[in-house]
Amino acid sequence: MFTSSSKIGIVGSGAMGNGIAQVAATAGHTVFVYDTNAQALAKAKSQMQQTLSKLVEKQKISTEKAEAIQSHLVYCNTLNELSTCDLIIEAIVEKLEVKQTVFSELEKLCGANTILASNTSSLSITSIASACLHPEKVIGVHFFNPAPLMPLVEIIGGIASDAAIVANCKDLMLAWGKLPVVAKDTPGFIVNRVARPFYSESLRLLEEGIADIATIDWALKEIGGFKMGPFELMDLIGHDVNYVVTETVWKEFYYDPKFKPALTQKRLLEARFLGRKSGRGFYNYAAGSVWPEPTKDVELGKTIVGRVVAMLINEAADAFYYAIASKEDIDLAMTKGVNYPKGLLKWADEIGVKEVLNTLQTLNHLYEEDRYRPSMGLKTTHTFYEY
Repeated sequence: MFTSSSKIGIVGSGAMGNGIAQVAATAGHTVFVYDTNAQALAKAKSQMQQTLSKLVEKQKISTEKAEAIQSHLVYCNTLNELSTCDLIIEAIVEKLEVKQTVFSELEKLCGANTILASNTSSLSITSIASACLHPEKVIGVHFFNPAPLMPLVEIIGGIASDAAIVANCKDLMLAWGKLPVVAKDTPGFIVNRVARPFYSESLRLLEEGIADIATIDWALKEIGGFKMGPFELMDLIGHDVNYVVTETVWKEFYYDPKFKPALTQKRLLEARFLGRKSGRGFYNYAAGSVWPEPTKDVELGKTIVGRVVAMLINEAADAFYYAIASKEDIDLAMTKGVNYPKGLLKWADEIGVKEVLNTLQTLNHLYEEDRYRPSMGLKTTHTFYEY
């Protein structure tokens, strides 16, 4: 059981690692932030000071609170300094071999009761834990960026993970003011699995010439109620991140066609048109550039939204059918992790499960592609919730 006196270690001082450190320090823990790169560590410390100063300026926290948070943070460049931590959260590069090496080293350095957690968004917790002698003490604790602002945290147990540790970490996240959901160790967990059709089906509509990027974005925002359109969002996330997650989930699901990446996005990645971070993606972010105007055809917009939402619901129903998470956690994950206007399973009930099933069966019949196969989760239920 974790308490406010529990020491927290963070491996990696990038935006995510530093953000998680801020959350833990705000909750009153002593936090050790480790990085091999001295410049990155200095930058993280400086950025934390700036972040806290801005929060004081905006009257989000008091000067005393900012000073207290700062006093809880220890930036270190030797892994040994994390040896007394009760929980260590790794937030480094998404490469399995690198994570396995780090976890193996941490296990040797730390005490028998130290819990090791990965912030991975798509790699297998079971695979990471396999590098350890005590894989039962390894779990996934996946924050969303920016960690101090985003409420959702996915808690993932690997095959060997101790269920009591998963439960304790869920309680800790609640104590940190987060909204934790528990997921099985499957590719993409909840959010990065269920969200794939928001991008992939929009890309398919674009590639087929059914609508352009501006129209698809308009439809999903104005008619669908999403805060951002898929092409705006992919540009914001960065194609070096978004495409790689899609490709990873596709490969991990044995090349299931419903997760197949789009060549259109791959070409952007190859051209290094990464989105906002590079100044160009689906849209041009150069000064003075003019974005294309959408075709505000309501019927076309309804067709776009109907198709994308049906595919999203299908994936949520599949996650529920295969017990990846509870229906409540799936809906919470999508509303709080990626700001969807509604929980997808509740949305299915609103539209009518039979209507969603009909949409998918029509697409499946039209395209004769396994991509559009309806989930058994839709075929075997009339409603997801009791009303």
